[in-house]
Amino acid sequence: MTKALPFTKEQVETLVSPRQGGAGEHPTPFYIYDEAGIRRQARALVDAFSWNRGFKQHFAVKALPNPEILKVLKDEGSGADCSSLPELLIADKAGVSGEDIMFSSNDTPAEEFIEAKKMGALINLDDIGHLDFLENCAGLPELVCFRYTPLTLKSGNDIIGNPKESKFGLTREQLFDGYRRAKEKGVRRFGLHTMPVSNELRVAYHLEAVRELFTVAKEIQENVGISFEFINLGGGIGIPYRPDDTEFDLAAYADGVREAVEEVFGGSVPALRMECGRYITGPHGYLVSRVRHVKRSYKNYVGLDASMANLMRPGMYGAYHHISVLGKENAPANETYDVVGSLCENNDKFAIDRMLPHIEPGDIVVLHDAGAHGHAMGFNYNGKLRSAEFLMQKDGSFKMIRRAETSDDYFATLC
Repeated sequence: MTKALPFTKEQVETLVSPRQGGAGEHPTPFYIYDEAGIRRQARALVDAFSWNRGFKQHFAVKALPNPEILKVLKDEGSGADCSSLPELLIADKAGVSGEDIMFSSNDTPAEEFIEAKKMGALINLDDIGHLDFLENCAGLPELVCFRYTPLTLKSGNDIIGNPKESKFGLTREQLFDGYRRAKEKGVRRFGLHTMPVSNELRVAYHLEAVRELFTVAKEIQENVGISFEFINLGGGIGIPYRPDDTEFDLAAYADGVREAVEEVFGGSVPALRMECGRYITGPHGYLVSRVRHVKRSYKNYVGLDASMANLMRPGMYGAYHHISVLGKENAPANETYDVVGSLCENNDKFAIDRMLPHIEPGDIVVLHDAGAHGHAMGFNYNGKLRSAEFLMQKDGSFKMIRRAETSDDYFATLC
């Protein structure tokens, strides 16, 4: 099975440098993000929850930390979900400010709490002890939110793990104590947050966590005597990395959330928030690379100029990313290859025993669904330099939104 691309070989060759057979200025590898696709995905999420007054999506900056991407999403009504000081600064550069920023971090240093409070961000606390820590270092904000890890999801999933072994969030008992203490300290506005799964395609699994979250929220309101201004459902919505994966049923999920929240809260439904990252940009990002060598030894190896330093997920999680060979999209996939990079690590592999068309040096290879946790997780091991990023704008033209690193960048921090 194949996956469609939003660009052609001819379009990509306008970017690629002449020594690699193109007519542009840029050596591969590089990333391309499809603006039109990202906008469609953002609108679909907002439309699905349009029934909830006050619904807000906060894009998870960690997925694709580039101000130009945040500007696109801000234009679609999105805020930002940040987990560090640099991510707060990225949001600021994109014009996202105040309570459009959700600051959700763990093991947080004092200076980051101070900056988040100064920016007016919604601060989401990962531990009950962080309430006193925040009060002492920055002063308590007007609104306090805690992160909860529901335990009904006994199995967890490969990326985020078993909830009982998660380093994130408060226990059910700690939530009641935390909000009671916050109220005693004079806090008058409250939110509640969860993020129990990652890259999960099963709607029922998400709804199981949502129902527990709403039930606990209602119990806290009744027992502590507070009212939740918003409940953040987190993100974690999966995308179909494999061609035969089923697309997440967003409409069914939104309907299920509506049914659950109205059942628990009746006519006084809190505003809902989400922090999707992968779901918004993941399907609309592509790592473009060139074949350097084809090696035939115990197996057939396709050696790319990209490596695990450009896209860590396959080597780290064994994650699947679909591969297209530009100009050979309709050719029969009748040869078996391991697609690899040049790191001195044997897990530097994008695909193992993948059926692909006949491949030759110079072919341009595209790895699909790399628009989240791709470039962001890059690194410099073996002296690899991080690649450029391009936004394919709505008119089909390309805009560089991050230049490629140079050797000068690599050495810049040395003393």
